Amino acid sequence: MNTPPLPDIRRIVTALSEAALIRLITEIDDNGPIPPRSTGRIFPDFTPQQIRHATEQAHALGLVHTRVGGGVGLTESGVLLAEVYDVTARWARRHAYPAPTGDFAGRVRHTFALLAEPRVHAALTAAEPSLGRTGAGIPLPEPEVVEPGLAGPWRLLMQWLRANPQAAGFAAGELAA
Repeated sequence: MNTPPLPDIRRIVTALSEAALIRLITEIDDNGPIPPRSTGRIFPDFTPQQIRHATEQAHALGLVHTRVGGGVGLTESGVLLAEVYDVTARWARRHAYPAPTGDFAGRVRHTFALLAEPRVHAALTAAEPSLGRTGAGIPLPEPEVVEPGLAGPWRLLMQWLRANPQAAGFAAGELAA
């Protein structure tokens, strides 16, 4: 699958940027499967509805699976998305983006939004000729638009998107959450 067009990428990163989803995926990645009926204790800062929505969204995207006996674990796709989140948050922390202090989910959200900005996306896409895009017809941004090292998180996110076409369907509302 080719890299999705920018409007699809914007919808997908919006869906993947929900704070409860980011926390759910990274919690399972860091600490293992979540036991049945433990989400309220693990995520006391989210309402039960937010947790339920994030869990349903993660199931619809194929990021988690219900384990035998209950509880939620990550699929291979979920593990790979957790890696995208980690690399993205590390880049943001290293570059103090969007601010010198911030939480993990906030850094991921802001950086994903940056990656979906048309000028940044055009610069990163033009720098990746293997994706079949040359930037032809798109005015290329000035070099300062793309922060050093931003290509790393962008490349991982694009690899994840190409390997998970269901994300485009979910973001377009084709899958039920």
